[in-house]
Amino acid sequence: MWRTVLFLIFTLIIVPILTFNFDVPLTELQQSTLKTLLVVYAIAAGVCFIVSSATKNYSQVDKLWSIIPIPYVWIIAYNTDFEPRILLMAFLVSIWAVRLTYNFARRGGYSWKIWTGEEDYRWAILRAKPEFQSQWKWSAFNFFFISAYQMALILFFTLPALKAMESNIPIGILDYILAAIFVALVIMEYIADNQQYYYQEEKYRQKKIGKVADFYKIGFTHTGLWAYMRHPNYSAEQAIWIVFYFFSVIATDIWLNWSIAGALLLVLLFKGSSDFSEEETEKKYPLYKKYIKEVGRFLPLKKKFKINAFMIY
Repeated sequence: MWRTVLFLIFTLIIVPILTFNFDVPLTELQQSTLKTLLVVYAIAAGVCFIVSSATKNYSQVDKLWSIIPIPYVWIIAYNTDFEPRILLMAFLVSIWAVRLTYNFARRGGYSWKIWTGEEDYRWAILRAKPEFQSQWKWSAFNFFFISAYQMALILFFTLPALKAMESNIPIGILDYILAAIFVALVIMEYIADNQQYYYQEEKYRQKKIGKVADFYKIGFTHTGLWAYMRHPNYSAEQAIWIVFYFFSVIATDIWLNWSIAGALLLVLLFKGSSDFSEEETEKKYPLYKKYIKEVGRFLPLKKKFKINAFMIY
């Protein structure tokens, strides 16, 4: 686990440095804007670390993950006097943020006591592992990975807007095509999250009354988009970040620039995150092995998942 965390933190540092060396230096406006964004980032990461350490609820980053990009992109838009392309990018990020915040809120992620709310089950599992029994080790993990790394990653999501802010290429048809693809992916992610949410809600409702239908005894979402991909919501999210990066490509006519760091790092994070969640799901639900064998992780490269009733028993 530590090797994975150190690798992710290492990539957080090295990827931007490497991509920056292949690119032109930041302008004065970009530098001043980045300094403002870094101040907001430092405050957000610090609050997450302090509140999570005090309350022992380590999902504080999850509460801000979908909210903090809004001030980031609108600070960038303001500093460009709301240049049309940056304004479009800001609206797209806001749409993405509202949808993701809604999905987190309906699962109990927020409370009127802002420091409480549902905690991601994975943090409890990690805390129970032998390597995190020492308090200082868990505090270090909380500081460097949960708070600092993840808050930095969501800042990186918005950096294509920073890269595009001083473009000499006017907004055009390619920007609007990207915007349409972006919105389509947000809709896909909404559908996938809805399918998962309603499946899990009904499963736990039936468990409470002591009468669970065969469909829900399987234990995990396996129909709809989930019959073709094991993580359709992750697939859409990664594609959203990649599409957002291409706005900077259109704006600069540079195919590889430093703002690609966010998309690359998210792919690495989702690979590790899905590995961990699948390992835990496989322990709970016997049919998940069959699901892994038959269904692609992020792309529909295998066949549609099908199950016979006798397999449940």
